[in-house]
Amino acid sequence: MYLGTQLAARTDADYQTFKQLGVNHINGFPEVPHQNWKTENLIKYREKVESYGLKLDMVQLPLSSADIDTRVKRGEFFNILTGESPARDEEIERICQIIRMCSEAGIPSLKYNLNIIGIPRTDSELGRGGAKLSTFRWEQTEHNASDTYAGKVSEDIFWERIDYFLEKVVPVAQEFKVRLACHPHDPYTPPGFKGVTRVLGTVEGLKKFISIQENKFHGLNFCQGTVTEMMDNPGEEIFDVIRYFGKKKKIFNVHFRNIIGGKLNFTEVFPDEGSVNMYEAIKVYKEVDYPYMLMPDHVPEINAKDPKMTAFAYCYGYINALLQSIDSL
Repeated sequence: MYLGTQLAARTDADYQTFKQLGVNHINGFPEVPHQNWKTENLIKYREKVESYGLKLDMVQLPLSSADIDTRVKRGEFFNILTGESPARDEEIERICQIIRMCSEAGIPSLKYNLNIIGIPRTDSELGRGGAKLSTFRWEQTEHNASDTYAGKVSEDIFWERIDYFLEKVVPVAQEFKVRLACHPHDPYTPPGFKGVTRVLGTVEGLKKFISIQENKFHGLNFCQGTVTEMMDNPGEEIFDVIRYFGKKKKIFNVHFRNIIGGKLNFTEVFPDEGSVNMYEAIKVYKEVDYPYMLMPDHVPEINAKDPKMTAFAYCYGYINALLQSIDSL
């Protein structure tokens, strides 16, 4: 278990900054559009990352957390979740090609989202020192918001589309020994919100997900923050959930973030000030022999010359200190 980051490098200097801040492993973003990914340029990108003393543990598949309407406008993959054939089969084939290329390029893992409505939030609220906090208050949302481009997507339809996808890609991941790490739906929303029942927005849904096409290369980008957003009392409930997925070796990456609040009512905060005791959480990851990256995720927006890097730097130091604190346990 070790510190990582998914903060995208804006310039080459950021890779050096990561290393200076104690980050040795990253989720990277290849520098050409995914339509142009080839084994050769993925190798070139990995070698560039390694030239800064970093290891490229993971990259993001072209299945992002953006809502489907945004992805339609961008021309990103969206038919996998609308179920439209043959377009979804063409997208799935490209995903399989990327899995093969990453294996050939020495990239051991890929993270992805199966997201239709994006990451709903309400107006930001202020935290300590005036930091701006990402916030979700169900009572402030438009409960009858319009459907997305995907239309009505029931629980059964969503599971059918997920199963169809996994049936095609998991055997390829197994063949080429590349871990596939899926992010939960952030946050939990009641069934039918924006026409969609988000099946990966509950712990039980995540348990079902890992059981479909069960395979050691099929698992989770375990966003601890998102999982706590599914809970009435995250400060007590999260530890057994980490144990459940950790013991099954289904955690391939951890977004190590904290919230104040719980289901349908929370703010995202710095890791030291939330509802979850992060020291107790990291002890559970050690207990289950979790072997990969712990990384910051959504950080508060602060007043600094370089706000995002500064906030992430704080989180890197916090995570590194926790990792050192459990070394002797």
